[in-house]
Amino acid sequence: MQCQRSGALHSVGVNDPSVGRAIRLLRYQHRWRQQDLAERAGVSQGSISLMERGRLEGASLRAIRAVLEPFGARAWLDVRWRDGLLDRLLDEHHASLTGTVSGVLSGWSWEVAPEVSYAVYGERGSIDLLAWHAASSTLLVVEVKSELVSIEATLRKHDEKVRLGPRIAAERFGWTPRAVAGLVVLPDERTQRRRVERHDVVLRRALPIRGRAVRAWLQRPSGSMAGLWFVTPTNDARAGSGPDTRRRVQASRPRTSEPATPMPEGPVSTGIRT
Repeated sequence: MQCQRSGALHSVGVNDPSVGRAIRLLRYQHRWRQQDLAERAGVSQGSISLMERGRLEGASLRAIRAVLEPFGARAWLDVRWRDGLLDRLLDEHHASLTGTVSGVLSGWSWEVAPEVSYAVYGERGSIDLLAWHAASSTLLVVEVKSELVSIEATLRKHDEKVRLGPRIAAERFGWTPRAVAGLVVLPDERTQRRRVERHDVVLRRALPIRGRAVRAWLQRPSGSMAGLWFVTPTNDARAGSGPDTRRRVQASRPRTSEPATPMPEGPVSTGIRT
Protein backbone atom coordinates (compact mmCIF):
# COMPACT_ATOMS: atom_id res chain seq x y z
CA MET A 1 0.00 0.00 0.00
CA GLN A 2 1.40 3.38 -0.98
CA CYS A 3 0.22 6.98 -0.99
CA GLN A 4 1.71 10.13 -2.47
CA ARG A 5 1.61 13.26 -0.35
CA SER A 6 3.48 16.54 -0.81
CA GLY A 7 5.92 14.91 -3.19
CA ALA A 8 7.08 12.37 -0.59
CA LEU A 9 6.53 8.65 -0.98
CA HIS A 10 5.01 6.96 2.03
CA SER A 11 4.90 3.16 1.97
CA VAL A 12 2.93 1.16 4.49
CA GLY A 13 4.35 -2.07 3.35
CA VAL A 14 3.56 -5.69 3.03
CA ASN A 15 5.96 -7.72 0.95
CA ASP A 16 3.16 -9.38 -1.02
CA PRO A 17 5.12 -12.18 -2.77
CA SER A 18 6.99 -13.08 0.43
CA VAL A 19 3.79 -13.26 2.47
CA GLY A 20 2.15 -15.39 -0.21
CA ARG A 21 5.05 -17.84 -0.27
CA ALA A 22 5.06 -18.05 3.53
CA ILE A 23 1.36 -18.92 3.63
CA ARG A 24 1.78 -21.57 0.95
CA LEU A 25 4.84 -23.17 2.60
CA LEU A 26 3.17 -23.25 6.01
CA ARG A 27 0.09 -24.85 4.47
CA TYR A 28 2.24 -27.49 2.76
CA GLN A 29 4.04 -28.19 6.04
CA HIS A 30 0.70 -28.81 7.77
CA ARG A 31 -0.51 -30.90 4.79
CA TRP A 32 -3.65 -28.82 4.47
CA ARG A 33 -5.65 -28.05 1.37
CA GLN A 34 -6.54 -24.46 0.65
CA GLN A 35 -10.09 -25.29 1.73
CA ASP A 36 -8.81 -26.69 5.05
CA LEU A 37 -6.98 -23.45 5.79
CA ALA A 38 -9.92 -21.34 4.62
CA GLU A 39 -12.27 -23.07 7.06
CA ARG A 40 -9.88 -22.61 9.95
CA ALA A 41 -9.31 -18.93 9.12
CA GLY A 42 -12.92 -18.09 8.37
CA VAL A 43 -12.25 -16.87 4.82
CA SER A 44 -13.03 -18.22 1.36
CA GLN A 45 -10.85 -20.68 -0.52
CA GLY A 46 -10.54 -18.08 -3.27
CA SER A 47 -9.02 -15.62 -0.78
CA ILE A 48 -6.40 -18.20 0.18
CA SER A 49 -5.57 -18.75 -3.48
CA LEU A 50 -5.12 -15.02 -4.11
CA MET A 51 -2.96 -14.56 -1.03
CA GLU A 52 -0.68 -17.45 -1.94
CA ARG A 53 -0.14 -15.87 -5.36
CA GLY A 54 0.94 -12.65 -3.67
CA ARG A 55 -2.20 -10.73 -4.57
CA LEU A 56 -2.84 -9.02 -1.25
CA GLU A 57 -4.09 -5.66 -2.52
CA GLY A 58 -7.70 -6.64 -1.80
CA ALA A 59 -7.03 -8.36 1.52
CA SER A 60 -7.39 -6.64 4.86
CA LEU A 61 -4.70 -6.94 7.52
CA ARG A 62 -7.29 -8.67 9.71
CA ALA A 63 -7.83 -11.34 7.03
CA ILE A 64 -4.07 -11.91 6.61
CA ARG A 65 -3.67 -12.33 10.36
CA ALA A 66 -6.63 -14.72 10.45
CA VAL A 67 -4.99 -16.89 7.76
CA LEU A 68 -1.67 -16.97 9.65
CA GLU A 69 -3.18 -17.62 13.06
CA PRO A 70 -3.89 -21.38 12.54
CA PHE A 71 -0.15 -21.85 11.95
CA GLY A 72 0.79 -19.96 15.10
CA ALA A 73 2.38 -17.31 12.85
CA ARG A 74 2.02 -13.54 13.12
CA ALA A 75 1.95 -10.68 10.62
CA TRP A 76 3.72 -7.39 11.32
CA LEU A 77 2.95 -4.16 9.50
CA ASP A 78 6.11 -2.49 8.22
CA VAL A 79 6.22 1.25 7.49
CA ARG A 80 8.88 2.64 5.12
CA TRP A 81 9.52 6.32 4.50
CA ARG A 82 12.19 8.09 2.45
CA ASP A 83 14.83 5.36 2.33
CA GLY A 84 15.16 4.64 6.03
CA LEU A 85 14.55 8.15 7.35
CA LEU A 86 11.70 6.85 9.50
CA ASP A 87 14.06 4.41 11.24
CA ARG A 88 16.41 7.27 12.02
CA LEU A 89 13.55 9.36 13.41
CA LEU A 90 12.47 6.47 15.64
CA ASP A 91 16.06 5.99 16.82
CA GLU A 92 16.34 9.70 17.58
CA HIS A 93 13.16 9.56 19.66
CA HIS A 94 14.54 6.63 21.66
CA ALA A 95 17.94 8.33 22.01
CA SER A 96 16.32 11.55 23.21
CA LEU A 97 14.29 9.71 25.82
CA THR A 98 17.33 7.70 26.95
CA GLY A 99 19.45 10.84 27.15
CA THR A 100 16.86 12.63 29.26
CA VAL A 101 16.63 9.78 31.76
CA SER A 102 20.41 9.44 31.89
CA GLY A 103 20.79 13.14 32.62
CA VAL A 104 18.20 13.07 35.39
CA LEU A 105 19.74 10.00 37.02
CA SER A 106 23.20 11.54 36.89
CA GLY A 107 21.82 14.60 38.66
CA TRP A 108 20.46 12.34 41.38
CA SER A 109 23.86 10.74 42.12
CA TRP A 110 23.55 7.68 39.89
CA GLU A 111 26.46 6.42 37.80
CA VAL A 112 24.95 5.53 34.44
CA ALA A 113 26.22 3.09 31.80
CA PRO A 114 24.28 3.15 28.50
CA GLU A 115 23.72 0.26 26.07
CA VAL A 116 25.22 -2.55 28.13
CA SER A 117 25.12 -5.69 25.98
CA TYR A 118 25.09 -9.19 27.44
CA ALA A 119 25.14 -12.86 26.44
CA VAL A 120 24.52 -15.30 29.27
CA TYR A 121 23.78 -18.95 28.46
CA GLY A 122 21.89 -18.12 25.28
CA GLU A 123 20.09 -15.10 26.74
CA ARG A 124 21.21 -12.10 24.72
CA GLY A 125 20.30 -8.46 24.58
CA SER A 126 21.24 -4.94 25.57
CA ILE A 127 20.28 -2.98 28.67
CA ASP A 128 19.38 0.59 27.71
CA LEU A 129 20.69 2.06 30.97
CA LEU A 130 22.42 0.27 33.82
CA ALA A 131 22.71 2.64 36.78
CA TRP A 132 24.58 2.38 40.08
CA HIS A 133 23.86 4.30 43.29
CA ALA A 134 27.02 3.91 45.31
CA ALA A 135 25.69 5.35 48.60
CA SER A 136 22.99 2.69 48.85
CA SER A 137 24.68 -0.03 46.75
CA THR A 138 21.60 -0.15 44.54
CA LEU A 139 21.54 -1.36 40.95
CA LEU A 140 18.90 0.01 38.58
CA VAL A 141 18.03 -1.68 35.27
CA VAL A 142 16.26 0.75 32.93
CA GLU A 143 14.29 -0.31 29.86
CA VAL A 144 13.47 2.63 27.59
CA LYS A 145 10.60 2.18 25.13
CA SER A 146 9.64 4.86 22.61
CA GLU A 147 6.33 2.99 22.28
CA LEU A 148 4.72 0.08 24.08
CA VAL A 149 3.94 -2.50 21.40
CA SER A 150 3.90 -5.94 23.01
CA ILE A 151 3.14 -6.00 26.73
CA GLU A 152 4.10 -9.66 27.15
CA ALA A 153 7.39 -9.35 25.25
CA THR A 154 8.36 -6.15 27.06
CA LEU A 155 7.75 -7.59 30.53
CA ARG A 156 9.46 -10.89 29.71
CA LYS A 157 12.61 -9.22 28.36
CA HIS A 158 12.69 -6.66 31.17
CA ASP A 159 12.43 -9.45 33.76
CA GLU A 160 15.36 -11.19 32.08
CA LYS A 161 17.51 -8.07 32.27
CA VAL A 162 16.66 -7.40 35.92
CA ARG A 163 17.42 -11.03 36.78
CA LEU A 164 20.78 -10.96 35.00
CA GLY A 165 21.59 -7.39 36.07
CA PRO A 166 23.64 -8.19 39.22
CA ARG A 167 25.86 -10.65 37.34
CA ILE A 168 26.40 -8.25 34.44
CA ALA A 169 27.12 -5.35 36.79
CA ALA A 170 29.65 -7.36 38.80
CA GLU A 171 31.48 -8.70 35.76
CA ARG A 172 31.52 -5.47 33.76
CA PHE A 173 31.84 -2.76 36.40
CA GLY A 174 32.65 -4.41 39.71
CA TRP A 175 29.33 -3.31 41.21
CA THR A 176 27.98 -5.61 43.94
CA PRO A 177 24.42 -4.52 44.72
CA ARG A 178 22.52 -5.01 47.95
CA ALA A 179 19.30 -4.20 46.12
CA VAL A 180 18.22 -4.46 42.47
CA ALA A 181 15.46 -2.38 40.87
CA GLY A 182 13.81 -2.36 37.47
CA LEU A 183 12.31 0.60 35.66
CA VAL A 184 10.43 0.81 32.36
CA VAL A 185 10.40 4.29 30.82
CA LEU A 186 7.80 5.47 28.30
CA PRO A 187 7.35 8.84 26.59
CA ASP A 188 4.75 11.07 28.22
CA GLU A 189 2.28 10.89 25.34
CA ARG A 190 -1.47 10.33 25.28
CA THR A 191 -1.18 7.21 23.12
CA GLN A 192 1.23 5.51 25.52
CA ARG A 193 -0.78 6.52 28.58
CA ARG A 194 -3.96 5.11 27.02
CA ARG A 195 -2.20 1.85 26.19
CA VAL A 196 -0.94 1.51 29.77
CA GLU A 197 -4.46 2.20 31.06
CA ARG A 198 -5.91 -0.54 28.82
CA HIS A 199 -3.43 -3.10 30.18
CA ASP A 200 -3.11 -1.70 33.69
CA VAL A 201 -4.16 -4.93 35.44
CA VAL A 202 -1.18 -6.81 33.97
CA LEU A 203 1.28 -3.92 34.09
CA ARG A 204 0.39 -2.98 37.65
CA ARG A 205 1.33 -6.46 38.89
CA ALA A 206 4.76 -6.31 37.28
CA LEU A 207 5.44 -2.57 37.64
CA PRO A 208 3.43 -1.28 40.62
CA ILE A 209 5.40 1.90 41.37
CA ARG A 210 4.41 4.98 39.33
CA GLY A 211 4.74 8.76 39.04
CA ARG A 212 5.93 10.71 42.06
CA ALA A 213 6.72 7.51 43.95
CA VAL A 214 9.24 6.60 41.23
CA ARG A 215 10.88 10.03 41.44
CA ALA A 216 11.05 9.86 45.23
CA TRP A 217 12.68 6.42 45.11
CA LEU A 218 15.19 7.45 42.45
CA GLN A 219 16.30 10.40 44.57
CA ARG A 220 16.63 8.29 47.72
CA PRO A 221 16.74 4.60 46.75
CA SER A 222 15.86 2.16 49.49
CA GLY A 223 15.45 -1.54 48.78
CA SER A 224 14.11 -2.99 45.57
CA MET A 225 11.64 -1.28 43.24
CA ALA A 226 9.71 -2.16 40.10
CA GLY A 227 8.27 0.88 38.38
CA LEU A 228 6.93 2.49 35.25
CA TRP A 229 7.80 6.13 34.51
CA PHE A 230 6.41 8.53 31.92
CA VAL A 231 9.10 10.96 30.78
CA THR A 232 9.04 13.90 28.40
CA PRO A 233 12.11 13.73 26.12
CA THR A 234 14.16 16.92 26.05
CA ASN A 235 16.22 18.39 23.23
CA ASP A 236 19.16 18.62 25.61
CA ALA A 237 20.04 15.27 27.16
CA ARG A 238 21.50 17.13 30.13
CA ALA A 239 18.09 17.62 31.72
CA GLY A 240 17.83 20.80 33.76
CA SER A 241 20.51 22.73 31.86
CA GLY A 242 18.26 25.57 30.77
CA PRO A 243 14.79 26.74 29.79
CA ASP A 244 14.82 24.82 26.49
CA THR A 245 14.83 21.50 28.32
CA ARG A 246 11.08 21.66 28.80
CA ARG A 247 10.24 21.80 25.07
CA ARG A 248 8.60 18.71 23.61
CA VAL A 249 10.14 16.82 20.73
CA GLN A 250 7.03 16.89 18.55
CA ALA A 251 4.20 19.36 18.17
CA SER A 252 0.89 18.23 19.61
CA ARG A 253 -2.48 19.66 20.44
CA PRO A 254 -2.42 21.73 23.63
CA ARG A 255 -3.35 19.92 26.77
CA THR A 256 -3.66 21.06 30.32
CA SER A 257 -1.60 19.56 33.07
CA GLU A 258 -0.55 20.38 36.58
CA PRO A 259 2.80 22.13 36.95
CA ALA A 260 5.66 19.89 37.93
CA THR A 261 6.12 19.52 41.68
CA PRO A 262 9.33 21.27 42.86
CA MET A 263 11.95 18.76 43.86
CA PRO A 264 14.15 19.24 46.91
CA GLU A 265 17.35 18.16 45.21
CA GLY A 266 18.75 17.38 41.78
CA PRO A 267 17.96 19.41 38.65
CA VAL A 268 15.33 22.10 39.05
CA SER A 269 13.84 21.48 35.58
CA THR A 270 13.95 17.92 34.34
CA GLY A 271 11.23 17.80 31.71
CA ILE A 272 9.60 14.96 33.67
CA ARG A 273 5.85 14.56 33.90
CA THR A 274 4.07 12.16 36.25
